Amino acid sequence: MAKTSKPTSPKSRLAQSLEQLMLIPGLCGHEGRVRRHIARELKALGVEYWSDRPGNLIATIEGVKGAPEIMLYAHMDQLGLIVRKIESNGLIRVERVGGVPERALASQEILLCVAEGKDVPGVIANKSHHATTPDEKYKVVPYQELYIDAGFSSVDDVLKAGIDVGTPVVYRPHCVKLADDRMAGPSVDDRAGCAVVLEVARALIETKKRPTVHIVFSVQEEFNLRGAVTAAQALMPDIAIQIDLILANDTPDMASRGDVKLGGGPAMGLYSFHGRGTLNGTLPHPAIVSLMENTAKTLKLPLQRSAHIGALTESSYVQLIGSGVAVIDMGFPCRYTHSSLEMCDINDLVQLSTLLTAAITSVDAKFNLDRDFYEK
Repeated sequence: MAKTSKPTSPKSRLAQSLEQLMLIPGLCGHEGRVRRHIARELKALGVEYWSDRPGNLIATIEGVKGAPEIMLYAHMDQLGLIVRKIESNGLIRVERVGGVPERALASQEILLCVAEGKDVPGVIANKSHHATTPDEKYKVVPYQELYIDAGFSSVDDVLKAGIDVGTPVVYRPHCVKLADDRMAGPSVDDRAGCAVVLEVARALIETKKRPTVHIVFSVQEEFNLRGAVTAAQALMPDIAIQIDLILANDTPDMASRGDVKLGGGPAMGLYSFHGRGTLNGTLPHPAIVSLMENTAKTLKLPLQRSAHIGALTESSYVQLIGSGVAVIDMGFPCRYTHSSLEMCDINDLVQLSTLLTAAITSVDAKFNLDRDFYEK
């Protein structure tokens, strides 16, 4: 069998990395396979790493003394489901884990994550169209009424396959390669962010002039934004840069929400607020906004701007650590978020990696975090 050559350009590396990461299941609280894959990538780069008790994967790239320390992070986990009941006929009921849209569930292929090499495929059942009544035709079926059919006929059959209450369930891991360097899959959020952080780490270790950077691949972001907080408490960074999706607005259903375009380059979050249950959000520190704007201008890179309600990231809690952390949400435009097929553009990931590397390496001991220096 011929050996697969390693990609040599940032674009090919990012495409390969994203594809590999999207093929690995990693529900909130069950990120182990993703963590071990990324750990192997860090080891290949010669970067030492460790994991904390929640399961965050952390690596520190030492830099010049006296400069603000930076935490650069993305989350490894993905949203999904978890087994809550096994019916006597072998059908499986589930609970949602994270913000899973109920209208996107019926007829989906899923994977019951038992163990590597032992996972079980299944489908979320959809009532036969020929038996659907007129009043059911346009109804979104609540997840409590849905069930997974994995082909089993009894409880014993399900248990013998290693499936029980608490077994993680994710959309079937796969990657769809589309035209114009676009890719879709069930965990672009936030495996694309993980791919970008790995690419930036690669660039940082080859750069002599840099501040100390703590690389964090966090857990349980989709389950109430938990992982990065404990990492930040241990690392106590001065600056924290979250890498995650930014809502793309270039489809008819999103046009009124902003001007962020897929393929339009990296994006910067200027305001986020959840507004549903979790009453939190992020207003970025002006020093980091200025840093990103000036770096993009110097490199002649596009930098899109986003302000939105309905989503938030771990930065909303990381900013509250210690005496406060200067945070910002940086990201890649993404369509169809939290569906089974989210979409991103590899070129956006390339430009985001370039922007982050240049911005981070420009931070030195003279970098000013005084808000009054920036707020006019």
